[in-house]
Amino acid sequence: MDEQQKQLKGKVALVAGATRGAGRASAVSLGAAGATVYCTGRTTRSHISDIGRTENIEETAEMVSAKGGVGIAVQVDHSQESEVKALIERIVKEQNGQLDILVNDIWGGETLSEWGKPFWELSLEKGLLMLERAIFTHIITSRYAVPLMVARGQGLVIEVTDGDSDNYRGNLVYDLAKASVIRLAKGMATELKPKGITAVALTPGFLRSEQMLDHFGVTEANWRDAIAQDPYFESSETPYFIGQAVVALATDSNVIEKSGKPLATWYLAEEYGFRDADGSQPHWAKFFAAHPLGSKF
Repeated sequence: MDEQQKQLKGKVALVAGATRGAGRASAVSLGAAGATVYCTGRTTRSHISDIGRTENIEETAEMVSAKGGVGIAVQVDHSQESEVKALIERIVKEQNGQLDILVNDIWGGETLSEWGKPFWELSLEKGLLMLERAIFTHIITSRYAVPLMVARGQGLVIEVTDGDSDNYRGNLVYDLAKASVIRLAKGMATELKPKGITAVALTPGFLRSEQMLDHFGVTEANWRDAIAQDPYFESSETPYFIGQAVVALATDSNVIEKSGKPLATWYLAEEYGFRDADGSQPHWAKFFAAHPLGSKF
């Protein structure tokens, strides 16, 4: 066990939405640092959610354990209060009330986003469901998980979002969902900082997730072939990058100084020195500033 692994040994984390992408990478990275990680989501080996993808929480938990942590898969629909309550009761029982890290990565809006439409033409049914999955789930989960931290006077809540600024994200409902998560972190931080607990929002750049690779018809091995389809993909980052950001925050003894702030992987990489899986340090903000929308590459 190396020094990084030892840093989170004995810590207990909950990654809500650990099925794939940033959630899976966060869980695995925390496991590599020695943590016990509860990996939750709707998709299991025997039940695929309406997203229709085969990645599942059992796989994630096994990956956590393979990296040296303890992975525990629990099927939870975080929009259902009773299921979240039962999850937290289980953590209380199994971990003697200890919960050190909460990563709220629940999304579920992949099939609900309608790009290229003005808001008055969007499906109201899809929009409201997106808000339920992307915002209400975070509120419900924090409502039941944070009291465990308050009881011990320590903890870290990470709200995973998209973007670290007020820039419009191109779709009214999507923008509301992601901006609301940033606001949740700020509001929670205001109330939790006096209790010794940190809450932040964290965004990746252009995330090279399993689903995004499939969208472009490439794999991680030949992902650069997709740049011809979307030049911005050149500055994409793997989910591993945000996983390293989560660990960096979780192992920072002064992390409370960041409480309430919207943080980004590219700036945290500069501060903490971590790198992506290929050794690079992608910097989405610099790349986008050099190539604003509508510019020619």
